[in-house]
Amino acid sequence: MAFHVSKLTLRLPKPVSFGLRPVNGTKHSCIDIKFTNITSAANSRSLHSVFRRASESWLANYRLLKPKPRNFRWAVSTAKRLENFSSASVASKSFHLKSVSTPNRNSWSRLYTVALSVLGLSTGAIAALHTSVLLAMSETIDLDSDRTAWQDAKSLLLSASQEKRRGHYRIDYLPLEEIPVWTSKGASPAQSRYKSNDALRQKISLFRGDITKLEIDAIVNAANKSLLGGGGVDGAIHRGAGPLLKKECATLGGCETGEAKITGAYGLPAKHVIHTVGPIAYGGVGDKERNALRDCYLNSLETAVQNQLRTVAFPCISTGVYGYPPEDAVEVALATVREYLDEHHEQLDRVIFCVFLKTDEDLYQRNLPLYFPQAESAGQSESPPGGQDLL
Repeated sequence: MAFHVSKLTLRLPKPVSFGLRPVNGTKHSCIDIKFTNITSAANSRSLHSVFRRASESWLANYRLLKPKPRNFRWAVSTAKRLENFSSASVASKSFHLKSVSTPNRNSWSRLYTVALSVLGLSTGAIAALHTSVLLAMSETIDLDSDRTAWQDAKSLLLSASQEKRRGHYRIDYLPLEEIPVWTSKGASPAQSRYKSNDALRQKISLFRGDITKLEIDAIVNAANKSLLGGGGVDGAIHRGAGPLLKKECATLGGCETGEAKITGAYGLPAKHVIHTVGPIAYGGVGDKERNALRDCYLNSLETAVQNQLRTVAFPCISTGVYGYPPEDAVEVALATVREYLDEHHEQLDRVIFCVFLKTDEDLYQRNLPLYFPQAESAGQSESPPGGQDLL
């Protein structure tokens, strides 16, 4: 990076005032070399071409100045690495320089170029140029192509503003502000095992609809062990995210039952997908299946907190083709989330239970008051967040 940047100074007349110009217009004084922002103009010059010209020019400079062999070998090696980088980089499509008069390449300018190339630019100059490259790449990233590097796409999307990310969504989105907090529709049942805690109840939502449309920090995928896509919600998430999700998942080595692994969300409105594998319960539900399902919710919440994600949505895990009875699964889900929020209420803002069937919605509506009861006007008092709520 340091080498090819210094070579670009040959395209500027010697008297020009130098200074780095980032995309946001702020100037940083580093080594005093001027570049324009990355654009998509028709006359833009690709990085690949610039790197190739730079490496060829090095050979000419060597013949004229005959630098020390060690420095020359280092410079040529750097040029080759940069050229290889430019060939694989999406950024190579959109980098160009300002139109300036062609300088007189006298011995002074050659000496100046070689000196900068050997010494290298400051870290600040390189970082600022790298930022410009990333911002330009975000305008041209192709989330529909499996040839796009998932690492670049993930980094760009996570660093982009919400407005820019919305330009890359492959499906419709529903912002968090439009997802209401759950409220009880009646008096809390007397058999509730938990005390009322309004602060925790304000962190719970029940949503019937498409989980892939939620514009939040993370949605949980009820995945299979391969993590390479399947049916149901797993297939819907992969279709919405696009081919790059499968490419990243292929690097994770699968996922065991009860575990959770995180990836980018790519073309989805969510920022991340947390993948977990639920238990198969065709033969009935015992302690093994119950504990495995609990681990799915617990490890997904832990993964969210460890990655500083504050809003997360769960589908109904294992209740489809894996055969876990929905009426049993809802109790595990609600108990695990309630007990986790008791201990980690400050680290999560919203937990959304996302259901697709009306029957599942009714199950949650009946059971939510048992785990997040509403305070009665007389008698029962609110417990503070994080307090011991079990009776």
